[in-house]
Amino acid sequence: MRIPRIYSSQPLALQQSVLLEPLASKHLLAVLRLKPGAPLMLFDGSGREFQACLEAAENRRARVLIKAELPSRTESPLQIILAQGISRGERMDYTLQKAVELGVAEILPLLTERSVVRLDQKNAIRKQQHWQQLVISACEQSGRVRIPVVQPPLSLDTLFARQLSVMKLLLDPEAQNSLPTLTRPLNEPVLLLVGAEGGLSGAERSAARRAGFQSVQLGPRILRTETAALVALSLLQARWGDLGGI
Repeated sequence: MRIPRIYSSQPLALQQSVLLEPLASKHLLAVLRLKPGAPLMLFDGSGREFQACLEAAENRRARVLIKAELPSRTESPLQIILAQGISRGERMDYTLQKAVELGVAEILPLLTERSVVRLDQKNAIRKQQHWQQLVISACEQSGRVRIPVVQPPLSLDTLFARQLSVMKLLLDPEAQNSLPTLTRPLNEPVLLLVGAEGGLSGAERSAARRAGFQSVQLGPRILRTETAALVALSLLQARWGDLGGI
């Protein structure tokens, strides 16, 4: 059986006895049905990972003992911020889950002109919480030790108004340049802008270029939004990150 890997929002330390959060406890005790002494891995999002074991169940909460700190090399040296147009349901979930596996550092969900999904304030908060929990689960599965933050949904105008010291890239099927032709400024994060279903409108793409975004294309075929984001992330990580050079 694979050793469970669990995120805890509490700061963790060696030889600490920790009472895990209800959701993590339910997974260990009710779903996996672990018994005292069972091994597990813990991380707190700070970049550290620990070997631990289940001590006991206390009122449906799992108490675990942290035994050793382990080295981790799962975080990419390339910091990528994904500004992703919000797509429908499982498409957005899939995009964010795989983006985490590909090493994205931060996620900015975007409300765009062609977004099918429309969110009021209450639903936006609910969606953000759902996406953040999905990101945590993806980190547990993929071995990551830092949790990418999912920001509240924002408009393109709000994104363009932000003063960010980053390399700004816009996925545009009509662009002349491709990702392999670009030169990255030294140690600068990359902000990748991807539209939702139907992509960005011409006006939005023009506004992005005025805001300092470079247009790049991924090849001769039109890709779905979830495909485009993941292909671009893979190429960026292969070129400047930790997936090997191209």
